[in-house]
Amino acid sequence: MPTFDDPVADATEASAALRGLAHATRQFADPVDTYPVIGDLLSSVRSLRQVLDQLAAAHIASRARAHDDAGSQAAGATSALAAADELHQAGTLLASVEARLDAASQHSGRIAWHPTPAASEAPGARWISVVFLQGPEADEVLDLIGREGTDAAIEHLAGFDYGEETVQAALENGYVYDEPPRGTLDKVATRDVYTLTYNSPFGHVSLLREHGALPDPALLGIDTPTPAVQKPASRPVGNAVAAAIQRRPAPPADKTDWFTRQPGAASVQGRGLAL
Repeated sequence: MPTFDDPVADATEASAALRGLAHATRQFADPVDTYPVIGDLLSSVRSLRQVLDQLAAAHIASRARAHDDAGSQAAGATSALAAADELHQAGTLLASVEARLDAASQHSGRIAWHPTPAASEAPGARWISVVFLQGPEADEVLDLIGREGTDAAIEHLAGFDYGEETVQAALENGYVYDEPPRGTLDKVATRDVYTLTYNSPFGHVSLLREHGALPDPALLGIDTPTPAVQKPASRPVGNAVAAAIQRRPAPPADKTDWFTRQPGAASVQGRGLAL
């Protein structure tokens, strides 16, 4: 909730809200929702322009207290005035953004969105979210993509897929999509039943799986039986791949789990879901 008197706390909350909005607008379930979103953005830009002007004024009013790291007040005051000028310039540029958003809002308001044509309502492939990462966790995967490519990243993130448990969590939380959600600048890669979307500038990574499709056991590192000396603990899994693997000839003491990693296979700590 906004404090209305703590600029640092409110700026932090506004930044988090915009990050959430950037992710939420990757896909609109109903295009009718675009109109109120544009309206709220227009209001936000107007407020942001006011904030920029007030930040500039604060730099000018307090320039007598400004010093550089060496203690020079003259240098500090010069930097304060330069910062104020840049902030004013940013506010001026936002005036153009405000005008464009205002025009877009008027055009969007004239649209009467009709229901999706019946032909498109036939059941098709759906996608469930396996994991969504951002920040340092996403940076690790983005580095992996840079070093070894997208196939390695998909195999790495497949460790977050817990079969039916993942499907149920996605269904309960609404993380099910007709098409893999992606932003304009997102890059996309596919392997087997998985689709990877990633964005290095914005620092986020997402893995989705076709709903009802089963991954290649080799992709999850279970294409060979687990050595008997390891004796991995078996846990019940309700999917066809696990059942087929458990029916393979193997020593009675060993049971292979869809999500039990082989030695040397990529693994990840923790689990997550995309928004």
